[in-house]
Amino acid sequence: MRKNIALLAGGYSGEYVISIKTAETIEKNLDTEHYNVYKIIITKNEWCYETNGEKIHVDKNDFSLNIAGEKIIFDCVFIAIHGTPGEDGRIQGYLDMLNIPYTTCNSIVSALTFNKSYCNKVVKSFNVVNIANSVLLIKGESFSIGAILDQLKLPVFVKPNESGSSLGVSKVKDVGSLLPAIEKAFREDNQVLIEEFIEGRELTIGVYKTNGYMHALPATEIESKNEFFDYEAKYTPGVTNEITPARIDKNIKEQLENKAQYIYRHLNCRGVVRMDFILENGTGKLFFLEVNTMPGQSENSIVPQQVRAAGISLKSFYGDLLDDCIKNSKQNSIAIL
Repeated sequence: MRKNIALLAGGYSGEYVISIKTAETIEKNLDTEHYNVYKIIITKNEWCYETNGEKIHVDKNDFSLNIAGEKIIFDCVFIAIHGTPGEDGRIQGYLDMLNIPYTTCNSIVSALTFNKSYCNKVVKSFNVVNIANSVLLIKGESFSIGAILDQLKLPVFVKPNESGSSLGVSKVKDVGSLLPAIEKAFREDNQVLIEEFIEGRELTIGVYKTNGYMHALPATEIESKNEFFDYEAKYTPGVTNEITPARIDKNIKEQLENKAQYIYRHLNCRGVVRMDFILENGTGKLFFLEVNTMPGQSENSIVPQQVRAAGISLKSFYGDLLDDCIKNSKQNSIAIL
């Protein structure tokens, strides 16, 4: 019997368009022999499934749809929303209250990893990877450029503390550019993270868990023609060179995989996540950048590249994620009973 799957896309942030592209790739690669897929677009104003030109609103009391008099309830939710409310834990908390399984990290882990500063502090406590020095600013609280530069050395990255797709991010090389960069980041978020720049090679790796086993996908090296891997570099063809598998030696490859899997396990992640690192020039040290609990899945995004490099079809990959999610939810229900 085919399972009913809600595929959530859209969201409230500037990553709306990216989310729609992610959902398109996932929908195209879900096996219709096993799943009835209902793509639901979420905005601040409405949650809707569209069929034959008709918008059908979600009943938020139990997260169901009524289509031609038939009530559709869901066996699992595939979350494809970047930013809020799909990556920061809000949707997850709602689904938890309704006891509906979903494919991503839970609400607590999602909220933690969405906050770059808090996540850095937790990962630093694991003592398995380096973390760049940083300063956190909060809107409404006074700050001093001089005090910031007493703690950090230029160049630095200035970024919204809770945002994705490099929205509002600047690389600052001189003192005069720091305040405008902070103001730019504050337009995206109420908290701003300022981090020391680590010069090196940018590496990113997908990690996921199915059937009780953790898997590391082949890593990708990102070579951007821009100053850094910004929004344009991420989503404009030809601006970056993404090399999968990354051209790294066996020792670095093993370190990267082991550290990423350690972080995944100790943060209690679920589903597929992507972790970003910098391999520092000269020292060979790995620096942790961030965890993406809802990584981009558009056709040319990094995780699909890594899945294909691993010799896995996207249809099989997404199917395994869904089946594992549904199976685990049943086991948890039995354990509770």
